[in-house]
Amino acid sequence: MPELPEVETVRRGLAPFLVGSRILQVELRRKDLRFPFPDNFAGRLQGRRIVALNRRAKYLQAVLDDEQVLIAHLGMSGSFRMEAGPIGTFKFPRGKIPAHDHVVISLETGQLTYNDPRRFGFMTLATTDTLADHPFFAGLGVEPLSNDFNGETLARLFAGKATSLKAALLDQRNIAGLGNIYVCEALHRAGLSPLRAAGDLGAAAEKLARTVRALLAEAIEAGGSSLRDHRQADGALGYFQHNFRVYDREGQACSSPACRGIIIRRAQNGRSTFYCSSCQS
Repeated sequence: MPELPEVETVRRGLAPFLVGSRILQVELRRKDLRFPFPDNFAGRLQGRRIVALNRRAKYLQAVLDDEQVLIAHLGMSGSFRMEAGPIGTFKFPRGKIPAHDHVVISLETGQLTYNDPRRFGFMTLATTDTLADHPFFAGLGVEPLSNDFNGETLARLFAGKATSLKAALLDQRNIAGLGNIYVCEALHRAGLSPLRAAGDLGAAAEKLARTVRALLAEAIEAGGSSLRDHRQADGALGYFQHNFRVYDREGQACSSPACRGIIIRRAQNGRSTFYCSSCQS
């Protein structure tokens, strides 16, 4: 599933085309994605101008000129594109099959197509005055790229928690948008074990917060990680997967200087955790 860097990459790629542009027509090639489209979905969008394109956690929020908000989630395999782009040689390249183009939005600036082979993504509508209390957003935690995310915040959120550090970082009620890939990578870079109790973070909280912010910024700059499905808005793939230090590197040597450990994988809360037991404590 696309994580925060992938969704933010898509937002930044789409914003120059979408913000300020009017929606001319909406073609729905299915009656549903993961969920049915709202009643009169196409009609409520047609003629509206997009005034802002925001991101909250892993959701895109297109604010319209009538105070409606188009909410979109990419699910496991969803992608938006405005035009074709270069396709490099990446780990799990994915072609754009026209049969999976489920929503086509014609704008003054061009055509926006939503492609989703697995159809786990979805789109819905809300209003700006109810957005904060919307079921998708009401329980979300702090944004890791916001000024509110720092060591003090982490220490407060994790105080007294016996759950593992990795589970606490993945809990969207604590931090919004972090996923399995970037949590594994951040913990390795910070030298912290994913098995460590979250409540024992102590003085390492500030280092972890800085590491998370730097890692996300680096991943966004690289266009995210193209594993199986992620694609940028111009059709290009991200390349941060080439910078993975632990994720999907089971059995390989640890890349930390002077460390002779081997990356191991273990199941943790139903997900694969990749880490080095030698340099992460």
